[in-house]
Amino acid sequence: TTSIMKKSIGAFALFVSWTAVSVNSFSQHALLPRVSRKTVSGMKMVDGSVLSQAWDSYNVALAESPLLVKSVTAGVLLGAADLTGQSIERMQQNQQQISNNDDIDTGIDLARAARFAVFGLVLQAPWNHFYYLLLDGALPPTPEPFTTTTGIKVFIDQFIQAPIFTVLIFAFLGTLEGKSLDDVKQQLDEDYKDTMLANWKLWVPATAVNIAFCPPILRVLFLNIVFFAWSIFLSLKLNKSQATSES
Repeated sequence: TTSIMKKSIGAFALFVSWTAVSVNSFSQHALLPRVSRKTVSGMKMVDGSVLSQAWDSYNVALAESPLLVKSVTAGVLLGAADLTGQSIERMQQNQQQISNNDDIDTGIDLARAARFAVFGLVLQAPWNHFYYLLLDGALPPTPEPFTTTTGIKVFIDQFIQAPIFTVLIFAFLGTLEGKSLDDVKQQLDEDYKDTMLANWKLWVPATAVNIAFCPPILRVLFLNIVFFAWSIFLSLKLNKSQATSES
C-alpha cells in the first residue's frame, strides 16, 4: 500500500513539475523570442518526457491498486475544486466590498476544502468504483461506442444513480459541516431540484462520452476530471445557501 501511495503521489508530483516547466518555458519564450528552434525543440522533448513518465506512473499505480489511486485522485481534485470555488467567491465578494469601501477578505477556509477532499477520498471515488464494476458486470461494454446498451447505461446512471448519489452528497457534506438532519433536509428542499437540473446538463453528455469511449479502468479518472468543474458548482451552491441562511 505504501508503495502504491508513493507511485500515485509521484505521478502527481511529476505532473505538477511538468506544469511548472511548461509555464516557465512559456515565460522564457515570451521574454526571449529569439530562442533557437533547436532549444525550443529540446524543451518540448523534456516536457513530453515528464508528462509521459507521470502518465505511465499513474497507470502502473492504477493497475496495482485501482481503488486507492482513484480515491487519492478524487481527494486531490475535489479539494482543489473547492479552493477554486472559494477563489471565485472571494473575487465576487471583493468586488462588492471595493464598491462599498469595505475591507477586502482574502481568507481561505481550509476546513471547507478538506471536507471536499475527504468527500472525494471516502465517498465519491469508492462509490463510482464499485458502481461501475456493478454496472459493467450487469451490462458489459460493447465494441461500438453508441449502442442500445450505452443508452440504457446512461439512463441508469443519470436517472437512477445520480439522484440517489446527489442526496448522499448533501448528507455527507452536511454531516461533515456539523449540520443536523433537519438542516440537511431544508437544504435539499431548497437546492436539490436546481442541482439535479444542472447535473443533467453537464453529466448526461459527459456520462455518454465516458461509457462510450473510456476504458473501464479510466472511467473514474474521467469522472474525477469532470467532477472538478462540478465540485466548483457544488461548492458555490451549497455554501451560498449556507451564507444566505446565516445572514
